[in-house]
Parts: sequence; structure tokens; C-alpha cells
Amino acid sequence: MRVDIVTIFPGMFRGPLQESMVARARETGRVEIGVVDLRDYTEDRHRVTDDEPYGGGPGMVMKPEPFFKAVQDLSGPRSRVVLMCPQGEPYDQRWAERLSREEHLILLCGHYEGIDERVRLWADYEISLGDFILTGGEIAAMAVVDSVVRLLPGVLGHASSTSQDSFAQGLLEGPQYTRPREFRGHAVPGILLSGNHDAIRRWRRKEGLRRTLERRPDLLKKADLNEEDTRLLQEIGEETMRPESP
Repeated sequence: MRVDIVTIFPGMFRGPLQESMVARARETGRVEIGVVDLRDYTEDRHRVTDDEPYGGGPGMVMKPEPFFKAVQDLSGPRSRVVLMCPQGEPYDQRWAERLSREEHLILLCGHYEGIDERVRLWADYEISLGDFILTGGEIAAMAVVDSVVRLLPGVLGHASSTSQDSFAQGLLEGPQYTRPREFRGHAVPGILLSGNHDAIRRWRRKEGLRRTLERRPDLLKKADLNEEDTRLLQEIGEETMRPESP
């Protein structure tokens, strides 16, 4: 995969792209990432990328010409242009999986008050991290790159890791434990020490359902639940209704 990030602040990406899984994926050739300075596509000596909005109003608006030239220069037959935008579709795990199957992504980072509306004409997708405003699209682009790269084949140590992530199956992931067995009075659940793999699998699924029910019940409405899930949810409901011991 190839990812090109178009921004007026390329320095913001030096740290995030040189650490952790993203750095490893680059070193092993799983992904190529280019950080492109939008100012390189300006034509005036001051390298201006923004101007006052027509009709008046606060702030500055990013000009369309540099974005157009950047997209034209970077695009190939299999490129997909992604605009980081608060008006875009909410980004989630399904979006990450979708983008991870593309060969080339061009991420456009807006800034200031916004971008000229005509920039949207060249975007295949518009993505928002959520219902809040950032100073620019750079942090959103970092999140997209991290979430996509970790899904590429061979990036994570275990191929099954991503399938067990929160949201991968439409639910939150259950609790995880490691050594020591007991810490400050809190012990690892005995089932995880039993060696009974089927029982462990069932416990993890049940705890994932429990956590989803408690924290994100909206996800259950969209989740693809099987018969076992239904039984586990019934058990959780019965446990919730059961009176506490005196």
C-alpha cells in the first residue's frame, strides 16, 4: 500500500510515522508513506495556501488550486482521495477495513476556517473522526493511517489479533489480563487459568457482550449476533436481576 498525506504542516508527522507499528510496517515494506507539503504546489513567492472567504466572515479559507495540483500530481489509476473533514462520514472500524484494501490513499488535510468547497470535487471519500473540531486534518490523518496500517497483512505479530479487536465484530472487546496473577487484591479470573479453551472463548465472548451492553448498547442493535450470543445476553440479564447476597 501507498499513502500520501497532503498538509501544510509536514513536521507534525515526523514522530508518529517513525514509531511503533507504522514504523515497522514502513521498514518491512508493507506500506510506503509520503508526507507532501501543500505549499510546494503554490505559484506565488510567499507560498500562500489560503485567502479571505467570499461573502465575508471570520478566518481564512484554503485555496483550491494547490489541492488540485497535488491530487493531479499524486494520483494514479487506483488512487483514492480522502478528505479529512468534520462534515464527512463518521470514521469507524469498518472504514478502516475498507481503506486497508485500497492500493493508494491520498489524505487531504484542511486547516484554518475550512477549505474551498470545490476541493470536495476531487475527493472519493470524506471522513470525520467525530462530532468535534480540530485545528486541522493532520491528527485525523494520523489516526486513519495508524488504524489502516495495522490491518495490513504481516504488520501485527499475530494474524488473529485484529479479528479480536473492539469493533472488529461490531462489539467491544472484553477484559484482558497478564502476570502477575494477583495485584493489589485483584486476581486474574480463574477461568483464564483453567486451560479449557472452549470455556475461555465463551467467557471472553460473554464479557465482551457484557461490556458492550454496559458501555455501548447502541452497538448491539447493529451487531450480527448468533444463538450463543443471545443465550449469553440472557445469562447476563439474569445475573443483573439476581439479588446480591447479604
